[in-house]
Amino acid sequence: MVALGQETGVHIISATIIELAFPNLVVNGYTITSPATPDYNCIAWAAEDIQAWWWPDQQLCYYWPPEIPRKETLEVFIMAYEALGYSVCEDPAYEINFEKIAIFADAAGKPTHAARQLHSGKWTSKLGNSEDIEHALGGISGSKYGVVAVIMKRPK
Repeated sequence: MVALGQETGVHIISATIIELAFPNLVVNGYTITSPATPDYNCIAWAAEDIQAWWWPDQQLCYYWPPEIPRKETLEVFIMAYEALGYSVCEDPAYEINFEKIAIFADAAGKPTHAARQLHSGKWTSKLGNSEDIEHALGGISGSKYGVVAVIMKRPK
């Protein structure tokens, strides 16, 4: 179930679309935490950047850290977050002195999504052009984003 505060028709429609795309959210619960915007995506949101859409496209339409290759591989996404001080770790559990992100990948290993852990231990995601949500890590696993491929952390 979604926590929406004042429920309006827009929120109800949005929640329905989110729940259809991510059925695990219905089971695990989630909260919409911001309005939809095309200004940034999940990769940027995990990097705490709400000014740019991050993607390693070859056409140079989107922001990508300049020193990182523009390839849609897990290794390259890891490199992008390593440039921000993250390193690969094994455990998604909350650690008080660290910030964590999760990179999701599809069955072929292609990166599809990134989420950032909150101080509560829950996770936050930007859903494409849609809203940001707070959720359990597995809440967005499934056919759309695949599964968690890598957990990374950096000191606070």
